[in-house]
Amino acid sequence: MAVYVIADIEVLDQVLFEEYRQKVPATIAAHGGRYLARGGATQVLEGSWSPKRSVILEFPDMERFQAWWNSPEYAPLRTLRQSATNSNLVVTQGL
Repeated sequence: MAVYVIADIEVLDQVLFEEYRQKVPATIAAHGGRYLARGGATQVLEGSWSPKRSVILEFPDMERFQAWWNSPEYAPLRTLRQSATNSNLVVTQGL
């Protein structure tokens, strides 16, 4: 069953975030993931949520997602993202 990572990212340091943005796609692809949305325009339809930069990733299953999330290739990039942003992330199973 596919899983989706949904992220709301507020970029605080453009230089660090650009490094993350350039390096992370290869790690995602290596684990079977792909971008469905990446930083495009977002319109709030209901509620008070005000996302800054929205990202949606799809992975084939929870195991592939976990392999990416816990991979030695992604670990330093996660630290880089956490230094450069305020982020909210969730992972959810699809249908």
